[in-house]
Amino acid sequence: MHMADDAQKWERELPQHNLDLPFPEGKTGRYVKFSNQIKMLGWNNVFNEILMNTHLAYMSKRAYVFQDYYWKPDYYTWKESQFRSWPPRTPLNAIISGPTSGAPWDEGDPAPRSISEDWFEIVCPVEERRVINTRDVKPAVQWSPGDEIFAHWQKLLTDAPERCIEIEPAPREEDGYGQTFDLWLWGTSRILPLWDSFSKSPTSRLLATSPLVNSAVDRNEYLFLPKGPRPPHPVSRDPYARMLAMHVRRGDYKEACVGLATWNSTFYSWNLLPELPDHFDPPEGGSWGYNTPENTEKYMEHCLPTFDAIVQKSAWLDELKAALIQDGWYTIATSRDLVLDQEQTDVNMAIDMDIARRAAVFIGNGWSSFTSNIVHRRLVDGKEPISNRFY
Repeated sequence: MHMADDAQKWERELPQHNLDLPFPEGKTGRYVKFSNQIKMLGWNNVFNEILMNTHLAYMSKRAYVFQDYYWKPDYYTWKESQFRSWPPRTPLNAIISGPTSGAPWDEGDPAPRSISEDWFEIVCPVEERRVINTRDVKPAVQWSPGDEIFAHWQKLLTDAPERCIEIEPAPREEDGYGQTFDLWLWGTSRILPLWDSFSKSPTSRLLATSPLVNSAVDRNEYLFLPKGPRPPHPVSRDPYARMLAMHVRRGDYKEACVGLATWNSTFYSWNLLPELPDHFDPPEGGSWGYNTPENTEKYMEHCLPTFDAIVQKSAWLDELKAALIQDGWYTIATSRDLVLDQEQTDVNMAIDMDIARRAAVFIGNGWSSFTSNIVHRRLVDGKEPISNRFY
């Protein structure tokens, strides 16, 4: 049986998929499906939204309806001839675990558990749904701080008497980003007022690594064991306690970095948190849709650093390197060194993220949603802010 089949079977058999359960679940429960969630884009652009939608559903006393992850075909690991569906998709439970994908909330928490999209079709037949189009909600708070946007939607979903609500996006010609929490929010500091509530929420606290991802990390842990001489003093046996993980993006990112410079973009989402040590203020001289060559070069230094720049990031890193060498820093591995089976390959992006989550220190790209979601997990796990650095 293929991994997707295993995960889908597990999802079908979730205990909350039972019409006879008492309120707030079962046939009298309250549910919300975000049909406006973005599809066919990179995992981490989708992941942001999935988590915040779960938090919103929870705070609105409704069960969140989780959906498969639909890949952007260009990003999928396999060739088109090997796709099992079009567009290719992966069950959410193969990528993450936790309440977002149907696991329990805290013991004693009366909140309804998340349900699958397929179960929503059963428990909330079309004739029993209230459909809310984002065009009727978003304009009133389009450019408001994140906490005000959240409160606006929370009141609507809490006060609505209907059991079943489905959120649909406005047509693309009206709103190019029809999500409840859209790119214009995630890409600016307006997201930051949500951090305190979101980071302390059970959505964040109980978010977990999927068994499939855990199996891949465990399988490759030998790569991170020391390869150098015996350290002169006792060190932790935990390889992650001595690990520096780095997100070094290449490929299509050069064009992305030029675009970020053109639009004078700030860092992305949680990478903007003021308690983090590294910040980037767009230099003066640019405007919306234009930047000077000098400013673009400054963006490229941070967004697409040279290998020399990565190695010589700062005096802080030089001091760290010296300390790590003294502590037995002789082991270097990259994503391409990982040995993954077919099922693990399908979730390789989540494997990279979980290794970075566990590392003692993480250096990422401040404009990256991949980096932002790693920072989120690390801070919720209790890692110190200074252990998260940007180029």
